[in-house]
Amino acid sequence: MSDGASGRTRAVVAGHGTFAEGIRSAVEQISGRGDCFIAVSNAGLGPREIETVLREALARSGARLIFTDLPAGSCTMAARRLQREDPALTVVTGAALPTILSYACGGDLGKAAEQGREALTVLEGKRDA
Repeated sequence: MSDGASGRTRAVVAGHGTFAEGIRSAVEQISGRGDCFIAVSNAGLGPREIETVLREALARSGARLIFTDLPAGSCTMAARRLQREDPALTVVTGAALPTILSYACGGDLGKAAEQGREALTVLEGKRDA
């Protein structure tokens, strides 16, 4: 991924409400690498407005990767429209903290996705028989 204006921006994180800023903040708290990401919220925005905000974030940062929260959410739909215009753009859907943190710390997207999948665990409690 290319360096952005800050020299560290590597990707855009986009999602519902404060999802993106929460992820960016958590990455910063854990690793000090929150500035690897630009957070974009879809709050109060329509489909074309989300697309515009994402386009501006990519242009401003030089990032070539967008992480989104839901596979069929409005941020993903906007990111996919941008990807049709620019096939070199990468979109990762269903992103969660383990994936994004791994990417921030290592930069290997395939490994980050694998670690995100491995981190999803169901720890069931005891059930009455």
